[in-house]
Amino acid sequence: FTHLKFPQQSGENKKTGYEMASVQKHERSKYKRASTVSTVDSEIDWEDSQHEGVKEDSFIDFFRKSNGPPQTVLLCLLLALSLGSTIGVLPAVVTDRYARIRHGYNGDEDCSFYDVDDRPMECTNGSNDAQNASAVASFVSNMLTFTTSSLMGSISDERGRKGILLLGQFLSLLGPLCLVLLQLFDTMSPNWYYACSACTGFVNWIAIALSTLSDIVPPKWRAASFGLLLAGFSCGFAFSPILALTLSHLGVSILSFSMLGGGFFFTLFCLPETLTPEIAQRAARDRNSIIVHNEPTCGKVKRRMMRPLRELSILNRNQLFRLLATLSFFSGIVSSADQSLLIYYLEDRLRFNDKDVSLLFVILGSLGILVQGVFLRPLNELMGEKSLLIFAFSCQTIVNLVYGFATVKAAVFMAVGLGSFGGLAFPTISAMKSYNVEEHEQGRIQGALYSVSSLASAVGPVSLRFIYYQTKGSKFPGPGSMFVFAAFLELIASLIACALPKDQTDSRKKLHDNPTLSTDEPSAMSYGSFSDSSDENDV
Repeated sequence: FTHLKFPQQSGENKKTGYEMASVQKHERSKYKRASTVSTVDSEIDWEDSQHEGVKEDSFIDFFRKSNGPPQTVLLCLLLALSLGSTIGVLPAVVTDRYARIRHGYNGDEDCSFYDVDDRPMECTNGSNDAQNASAVASFVSNMLTFTTSSLMGSISDERGRKGILLLGQFLSLLGPLCLVLLQLFDTMSPNWYYACSACTGFVNWIAIALSTLSDIVPPKWRAASFGLLLAGFSCGFAFSPILALTLSHLGVSILSFSMLGGGFFFTLFCLPETLTPEIAQRAARDRNSIIVHNEPTCGKVKRRMMRPLRELSILNRNQLFRLLATLSFFSGIVSSADQSLLIYYLEDRLRFNDKDVSLLFVILGSLGILVQGVFLRPLNELMGEKSLLIFAFSCQTIVNLVYGFATVKAAVFMAVGLGSFGGLAFPTISAMKSYNVEEHEQGRIQGALYSVSSLASAVGPVSLRFIYYQTKGSKFPGPGSMFVFAAFLELIASLIACALPKDQTDSRKKLHDNPTLSTDEPSAMSYGSFSDSSDENDV
């Protein structure tokens, strides 16, 4: 502090010891802030010098050379291959098992051997049991995710991402294991599978994976990196049916379990911990700040029981988060209903067969890879997140209208292609929230976002099925009215997106106004860290 000039203790400038200490404290605070700013500025200058002349593919170079994001995307690809490979196997296995143990079916052929028109009544009843069990398991899983997702994200902010990811993957292993055992033991009930499937909602590892990317990727590239993550899923689901072409149902199930097991050990040995100790300490300090000393036992129990809801309160922090949570809810309702009901609707109304469904998945996966992995970043840089979000919801509005009124298969295939652009909404919303919170809140905000999506996933299929049963006998629009209603929800979401504040939903403007957001530690100058750290050190 030799360059600081303190008042001399003589004449009229003479001060008491307390006043002198106050002046010194003020000067030290100014010095700390000035030195911190100069340090960050020097880092920015270094970053700028490093990025001079960088080509347009700098994001790909950064992503490829970083330690953590490539492994995360590869892990999601592996998990999608595993889960997608059993899409066609699971209904056949559980339908036949329910038909045999509940309804007395004793035929030599599997229930999947029969066409819809020739299927025995026992198999039809078994299929209904399987759909009901799947709906219950999905509801329980989504409710668990709604309750625990933000809590798990907050814990990962303090304890690290890797352990929570491993826990989520371990729970994901239980379902495929039960599917294998179902085919080895003739008396085993499919309820074991659905119980294990429901337990996966306890830890939503996708939200943790997004937080892992947020730890490493600068804010300006987060939407693109989230898109690559979803592109990995699309790639896995697009090519997973190929794995089942030459294998039996048991072979596919064993392969699925093996890939999930491989993903677990890949995470254990190859995925680095991306959360830094400094950010973990800040998250722990924030949590400990609400703990009361000498708190009675009943107060501790109440605080711990209320923690999941307290973690969700981040969604009510400001107007932006409330709007984004609303958009996530509307988007989740429609997307979950489309995923759950579209195939049944198309098979019933437009006579889709196995070949048509396979082609549908190929289009979904291939265009998902292209849109999420290639188009997302240039569209984001061209339009900004807010305009891109409006565009995505508008595409989904058109897509669901086509689903509701389509009379030929070609219209559905074209709508599915356009719907790939609607998939840009989720990574865009996730990116918006990630750069509007501190770095030690990344897990909490991504978990809270998934909590809203899971609640919507539980409500969406039920609400649209209710509309279906109320209108299926009408001449216009008939059974397709549930998709017309979904289009109406997407239209409302588009209008809500127009109300988003421009300055908080455009990373290009935020980077221009606050260039530190382009560094690896974007929170350094974004959230008043200087005054907080100064006061803590002085205390």
